[in-house]
Amino acid sequence: MKIEYNNLYTHFIFTTLHRLPVISEKYRERIEKYITGIVNNNDSHLYAIYANPEHIHFLISRSPKLSEETLASIVAESSQRFINQNKLSNTTFAWQESASAFSVSKSDIDKVCKYILNQQEHHHKISFAE
Repeated sequence: MKIEYNNLYTHFIFTTLHRLPVISEKYRERIEKYITGIVNNNDSHLYAIYANPEHIHFLISRSPKLSEETLASIVAESSQRFINQNKLSNTTFAWQESASAFSVSKSDIDKVCKYILNQQEHHHKISFAE
């Protein structure tokens, strides 16, 4: 059966290996744009993204053709390869083996987008470890 309408919103959080702060502000936007392209190329839509030095948040509406785990693996593997090939990190870059994925209701999309886009200020008040 073909699904013509879906409402599959997911907030992903990926963490760098050992939570090392290896995502430089200098390359943050380039990495975010690349991940946006990966999501779009997989029949999904990215609403908000922010790459902190040791983790990244992004909110997507996902194609029903892909599970959350499949899309997370595609994004992680492709972005890791992109960062390493383009030397966008001072060390060999890797994501942790696991990520977080939270389902989001349509009514909370705006709130989650604001939270993601406000990461820089949020982490000035509260560290990622806290």
